[in-house]
Amino acid sequence: MRPSLILSTFVTCAAVATTSLVAPAVASADQTAQETINQLQSEGFTVNVDRVGSGRIENCVVTGVRNPQSQTRNVRDYYGPRDANGDRKYRIVEVVVSRSISVSLDCSK
Repeated sequence: MRPSLILSTFVTCAAVATTSLVAPAVASADQTAQETINQLQSEGFTVNVDRVGSGRIENCVVTGVRNPQSQTRNVRDYYGPRDANGDRKYRIVEVVVSRSISVSLDCSK
């Protein structure tokens, strides 16, 4: 595969991942705290947990999912043949490097 095709494929995948950042899954009432955390991690988030109480996670209740953050980087996406000087055309594409989200737990019961 050509490098520009590989990068274009990567950029497309990153764009799809970015659209899912807009609306991360929210904890439902029938999910445990661990299931909520696992779901967010499977969506590509690094999950930061803050909790009240010292109970076991099996007894915790999710009280909030908030503050999704994404860190991006601009990369050059080269395309087309080289010109007479050996240069190639490129476009700047924003790629998501990492994503994080905070989950609040009540473990006091």
